[in-house]
Amino acid sequence: MQRLWAKQALTADGWKENICIEINDDGRIGAVAACEPGTRSQPADATETGVLLPAPANLHSHSFQRAMAGLTERRGPDPRDSFWTWRQLMYRFLDRLDPGHIEAIAAFVQMEMLEAGFGCNVEFHYLHHQPDGTPYDSLAETGERIAAAAEISGAGLTLLPVLYRHGGCDRRPLGKGQIRFGNDPDRYARLVEGSGAALSALPRDARLGVAPHSLRAATVDDLYAASRLVPDGPIHMHFVEQTAEVAEIEAAFGARPVPYLLDNLAIDERWCLIHCTQLRPRETRALARAGVVAGLCPITESSLGDGIFDGVRWLEEGGAFGVGSDSDIRISLAEELRTLEYSQRLRDHSRAMLATPERSTGRRLFEDAAIGGARAAGRGTGRIEAGQWADLLALDTGHVDLEGRDGDSLLDTFVFTGDNRMIGDVWSAGRHMVKKGRHVRREAIEQRYRSCMRDLAGSL
Repeated sequence: MQRLWAKQALTADGWKENICIEINDDGRIGAVAACEPGTRSQPADATETGVLLPAPANLHSHSFQRAMAGLTERRGPDPRDSFWTWRQLMYRFLDRLDPGHIEAIAAFVQMEMLEAGFGCNVEFHYLHHQPDGTPYDSLAETGERIAAAAEISGAGLTLLPVLYRHGGCDRRPLGKGQIRFGNDPDRYARLVEGSGAALSALPRDARLGVAPHSLRAATVDDLYAASRLVPDGPIHMHFVEQTAEVAEIEAAFGARPVPYLLDNLAIDERWCLIHCTQLRPRETRALARAGVVAGLCPITESSLGDGIFDGVRWLEEGGAFGVGSDSDIRISLAEELRTLEYSQRLRDHSRAMLATPERSTGRRLFEDAAIGGARAAGRGTGRIEAGQWADLLALDTGHVDLEGRDGDSLLDTFVFTGDNRMIGDVWSAGRHMVKKGRHVRREAIEQRYRSCMRDLAGSL
């Protein structure tokens, strides 16, 4: 059993001082209790930490894209660079990747997530086959590599094998670049089964879910079948990210994506819809009331010019959200939350858009992202309370910008001033993987990633 002591902690009951947390051998929080320093109530073997917070899940990641960082910022022959031109570059890049590259990159990404304060990697994994579309000898080979990376990094993992069946709403075959993703429903079911087997080698907190890629790449019948493969697992899907995507769906199905989805499927709290940057007000209200989690990736959405999430209205309707690093070009919990709030300010010409009278902007962003991210990960965490997985982060109270801060002002300072250098320690299901801001296996993970990068040099 591990015991931690914190002068301040954000618990399920709000801010508390002088808190002792017991972490059971199974990785769950056993107890949360007041422990006055210097008294018999403070266990002698308790490790003193910084400000203790729940470590949110990183709810959306394509880890292989991390190795593309910095390679797509030149304009090509198309006079208007966009998500769609970026996607063609991404397809060219991934043709070079083999399973060894995928594992090395994923371990590095998971390490960076932990160092940024995330406790879990939710991997939206669609790079399944060889470059010509031929399956590997083990159908779940690349999913096995993601699981192997989690064993190395110690990060919590929710693995979401992606169902990618068509090249568009017209059900055209997958083209070059996409052929590695493709499966029909029967083979996809076997892929999910194999992915679950890969997770069996990991600690008990690892979870399996499903991810129909989008309404463009899978039919409603496909979505329904996929949702039944892991009955208690999360369901993720890219949704209303781009204006061209919305137009294609409306032209093909006679309805915009939100009413089409709600009219054809029973959507509930298992669903996490990624991006949601093209919502109309009525659609925002309908999705929020349906109980889905909005999976927001503000840094990537900014990078790709996706649009701005209707965040104020979403939260007014009681909607849940979490954040993810998506393309992983920059992995920072603080910057994802900051970018989300700043996008609302830029759109509406105001400040403190997501604050409430009871909670500051930073606290609401952080607390809600932790709770929503846990639900999207299918992971019992997101709060510091007994029975939850011990996904914890400790802010470094020695950081100059945290001097004299307490309560909500700590989170406001972290979100709006801080970066990964404010992260002191991180635990994932009780595994103490980041100490004094540095992953305990950083040297070996980074060395392998550097070798991979040298091998991929010149891919674009």
